[in-house]
Amino acid sequence: MAGRLRVHSFTVSLDGFGTGEGLTDDEPFGHAGERLHTWMFASPEEGGGPPDGVDARMKAAHWDGIGAEIMGRRKFHVGTGPIPDEWHGFWGSEPPFHTPVIVLTHHPRPDLVMEGGTTFHFLDVTPEEALERARALAGDGDVRLGGGTETVRSFLDADLVDELHLVVAPVVLGRGQRLWDGQEALEERFAIEAVAGDYPGVTHLLLTRRG
Repeated sequence: MAGRLRVHSFTVSLDGFGTGEGLTDDEPFGHAGERLHTWMFASPEEGGGPPDGVDARMKAAHWDGIGAEIMGRRKFHVGTGPIPDEWHGFWGSEPPFHTPVIVLTHHPRPDLVMEGGTTFHFLDVTPEEALERARALAGDGDVRLGGGTETVRSFLDADLVDELHLVVAPVVLGRGQRLWDGQEALEERFAIEAVAGDYPGVTHLLLTRRG
């Protein structure tokens, strides 16, 4: 049985934006800054939940059973054109993935082997081809779709996503990249459960493919 394609902890604003405008390597979420992800890193004193709370359990599921990841080029590098040879991503010498990672880009480059078991594969392929390759790399594990917004939307358009964990953060961005554009009647394909988070105003939406 092929591994599921899962999205985890993908955070959007109240008006549906998954990132802001003006993305740079120093500000990979543009004018949104860190506002979308305050819930993820807040201490209990800052409004965050306890170690065994809802938010903590949702974050932990991000890593369960994952054998490979697919991400868009701008999650790895926000520029345009070929990715500079000296650029190794935002995560330092030991990225947190510890699995093969497919980076979707129109400018392929040689595989990049990092410490801790992460290897980045840079491919110019369709969502269907990327998922087939990722499942082969994942072995018995599932495949995580890591974003960004346009990448998640393209896999939804292709009807490839099995599970989608969205986090609605209590911020309004007003501009950027919207997740829901073109996703009319998504509720017909997915059963949807809403769970209140620990951080004030946060809602977790759990979408599971029907059937």
